Amino acid sequence: MEPMDWSRIAGNWTHWRGRVRERWGKLTDDQLDVIAGRREQLAGRIQELYGLQRDEAERQLLNWERNLSVEMDPTQHGGRESG
Repeated sequence: MEPMDWSRIAGNWTHWRGRVRERWGKLTDDQLDVIAGRREQLAGRIQELYGLQRDEAERQLLNWERNLSVEMDPTQHGGRESG
């Protein structure tokens, strides 16, 4: 599954920031305001707050994006079984 197009997240940051906070609870509202939908800023803040290497922060962020894609793709719900 391809990750969600980041421009969709950045373009509706007020909606997605709550989901980001669910995943990375150490992020404060002020930090999320500064990040303002910028992926590089988010990856850097995750790296800093959780003491991760850059590649691990990127991996976590990419996995989160992929999970969003699955949730947002209606073809991924319920499989292809028919009644």
